[in-house]
Amino acid sequence: MSDMTTERSDVLPVIQRTPETEMVEKGAAVGAAASLSLQDINPLNAHLFRENRFQEHFARLRAEDPVHFNELETSGRYWSVTRYDDVRAVDGDHKTFSSASGITLGLDPKRIREEDGSGIMSFIAMDPPTHTDQRKTVRSVSAPTNLRNLEPTIRERTITVLDSLPEAETFDWVDTVSIELTTLLLATLFDFPLEDRRKLTFWSDITFAVPQPGGLIETMEERRDHFMEMVAYFERLWAQRRGGDGFDLVTMLANGESTRDIPTLKHLGNLLLLIVGGNDTTRNTMSGSIYGLNQFPDQYDKLKANPHLVSNMVPEIIRWQTPLSYMRRTATCNTELGGKQILEGDQVLMWYVSANADEDMFEDAERLDIERHNADRHLSFGYGIHFCMGSRLAELQLRVLWEEILQRFEHVEVVGEEERTLSSFVHGYTHLPVQVHRKK
Repeated sequence: MSDMTTERSDVLPVIQRTPETEMVEKGAAVGAAASLSLQDINPLNAHLFRENRFQEHFARLRAEDPVHFNELETSGRYWSVTRYDDVRAVDGDHKTFSSASGITLGLDPKRIREEDGSGIMSFIAMDPPTHTDQRKTVRSVSAPTNLRNLEPTIRERTITVLDSLPEAETFDWVDTVSIELTTLLLATLFDFPLEDRRKLTFWSDITFAVPQPGGLIETMEERRDHFMEMVAYFERLWAQRRGGDGFDLVTMLANGESTRDIPTLKHLGNLLLLIVGGNDTTRNTMSGSIYGLNQFPDQYDKLKANPHLVSNMVPEIIRWQTPLSYMRRTATCNTELGGKQILEGDQVLMWYVSANADEDMFEDAERLDIERHNADRHLSFGYGIHFCMGSRLAELQLRVLWEEILQRFEHVEVVGEEERTLSSFVHGYTHLPVQVHRKK
């Protein structure tokens, strides 16, 4: 580990109590939405997502209080925005609703001043012009030409993984297919050693993991230590590629005009953004597609009868799954939204998972409909200047996966209960037991 990393290992905050952990501490006993007073509804509770019962809470908020106020000891004041039009309005107004203070519900600003100060950067948590300059450094990875160049590799690896699946034997789709395919591609984008590729998966998973006994991480200190290992690893790659001309994300960041002079530690935010964006989101739509089509077998039958529907199924799966439940903004001034007075400094949560279920935009929204005429209007990739840079790459991976599934399997059958991520931010799956039935 370099001297710089050793000397600055204390800059990663060690905070024992965060908004997510505070909500987890409230336990899984939170009642059904209908049994709660309106002021007691707080969709941030991660148990609602692990138990897949968040939907009624958002339905009630959309109907009764679409711009909903909550306050926690750890985070202070924050608002849940739950209707499609309001979410889109917030996401499209970066001057009033800034990303610069973070994209997930954070600590009360007073506590940040007391406990943080890390200086860790991520261009998704920036406003123009810095956001624009740093995003520009890496955006060519998702340019149409590069997508065309990547597709044969994506397809070859997809075929290899699918052809290796056991017949008439139960296995975990999440680990065997979704994680493997997304991590292989992520390693390619970073030009990361393939033998270490599961490190990328682990770093992605711990980013938003809730510390708990027996969990992926048990303490905030443990997360910090793993992140410092990650920084040390990328520092070595950084040094190797400084001055290079490779077409990978590390080389781009190490040599980009607006990023090359930033220390690796301060780049941790950008690295995590690219890792999570390339891992969690795609892998959870891959898993969600299997789960969803098993939940709606008429849609699966329709797809098997007409494989050309894959192109419209892809945005519908991304809408229906919504792999990241929300993004946060912070009000830069006193303003009004939905008749509510938002104060300067208030945190505002744009609940994409609720906006994508808004019946005013998507008829029968809780249903998976692979022929939905406006599926591509979903907000899973955000809206405005922070629209997901890797959206086309995510769509490409999901399309290729299903083109190859339909060629070789009669059915991918879910044969047991799924297990879901304990997180109100990452909306995903940790296990999905399946069996595949090959075409004869």
